[in-house]
Amino acid sequence: MLDTAERAETQWLLAARTCSGCGAKADNRPETRHIQTGTGRQTACPACSTTPLRPYTRELEGRLYATLSKKRGSLEVSGWRCAVCQEAPASVIDHCHEHGYVRAPVCQACNTRERPNYLYRNDVYVTDRYASLFHTDTEDWLRHWHRCPGCRARTTLPLPHLAALTALLVGAPARPTHRVPHSSRGRTPCGELRASWTGSHNQPRSCVITLSVDYCPSGEHRTLAQVPYRAAVDRFRTWLAETAPEVAATAGPSRHDTAPAQFRPVIPDTSTAGLSLF
Repeated sequence: MLDTAERAETQWLLAARTCSGCGAKADNRPETRHIQTGTGRQTACPACSTTPLRPYTRELEGRLYATLSKKRGSLEVSGWRCAVCQEAPASVIDHCHEHGYVRAPVCQACNTRERPNYLYRNDVYVTDRYASLFHTDTEDWLRHWHRCPGCRARTTLPLPHLAALTALLVGAPARPTHRVPHSSRGRTPCGELRASWTGSHNQPRSCVITLSVDYCPSGEHRTLAQVPYRAAVDRFRTWLAETAPEVAATAGPSRHDTAPAQFRPVIPDTSTAGLSLF
């Protein structure tokens, strides 16, 4: 355990001395090692703290992360401004883990905020971090997630974020409350709101999102609701149209669906000319 803690501390110190923009080792002077942004302090070398950052203008749109990661130097993000907060220098290329498409270059702080609070692989705790994703900075994050052609074409979200949003829309109103003893605060929400799912987005018919409450003060672990995947997607589409109509206007199956609008019957060839080849 001590070896693990020492290794983790060494990695933290190395990250604190590494420029988040270009990857260079910054010096130890406080005024040049960190820059203050709206999302927190970012490590930056003197060159990156003085060089103006260029905005991201969809240079990587439609590219697959797996393809880019195999090409040496193709994931260079130094010089780009974070596509979400528009302040800090970008340090990583964010991509959709379900569809594989690159979204945009982002800073380390925004990449951490966007990362789901996993309990297990198919479990997330819906903590306070989702309040900024779905309430405070809603349109910025929805626009960022829909930079993935897969999410934009199907008007959906990655499954962890879809489960978290479903928990906020369906589970939060049904979440039980408890009286706070010896306090004038009244009642407080019960335990921790949790969203888990079975299946995946590739199996929408069998995928179900279960909303529950853990760590109930009275010792109960109650299930609040079970929402099928398709019902969660329909709920998200309705919420998206009301919350961010500009984002909803650029999404939808009609933009990428190449299926014909009307059924075209097959006309069999009854002549003998085509059969002579067999």
